[in-house]
Amino acid sequence: MLLAGQTSARLNYRKVRQADFEIWLPFFQDPRTSLHWNLPNVSPEQLCKDWYQYQFYRYAQGLGGMNAMVEKHTGDLVGHCGLLIQEVDGQQELEIGYSLLPDYWGNGYATEAAITCRDHAFIHDLSDSVVSIISTTNLSSEKVARANSMSLDHQTVYKSNQVNIFRIKRAAWLSLKSLDKR
Repeated sequence: MLLAGQTSARLNYRKVRQADFEIWLPFFQDPRTSLHWNLPNVSPEQLCKDWYQYQFYRYAQGLGGMNAMVEKHTGDLVGHCGLLIQEVDGQQELEIGYSLLPDYWGNGYATEAAITCRDHAFIHDLSDSVVSIISTTNLSSEKVARANSMSLDHQTVYKSNQVNIFRIKRAAWLSLKSLDKR
């Protein structure tokens, strides 16, 4: 489920590396990144360390994982995206997840990566639908989901957070693809 080795218009995708830690740490140091999500009350360094450990655990357990999003022209790490196996309301779901360093917000990178993840999931027949789990207050991520042709499926509580579950089904994606060919 990793996008490693794939590209999109402006991004290259690869596995997350431990060497990325110092580049990603500012994500957890910026208070804006936790405005919409309840995080444990630990240091940014510990949050980053735990995040990296969990990504490597996901890789080892076949639970999908985040990919580093690397800007093609600069080689800069701009964020992470991936296809993640999650449990939502007692059901296994394939989630499109994405996070960007704040310096790269508002440039369309999240949308580009989310579309790449969606297309990868459906081209490789990984699931009949994919979701994005988004805090009910995170309107920017909601815009990304809508730009990814997802619609609101339902609201729920996920990891102690009020969230909207956005979804697109493979059949709807196939319809979009057939319209693109016209």
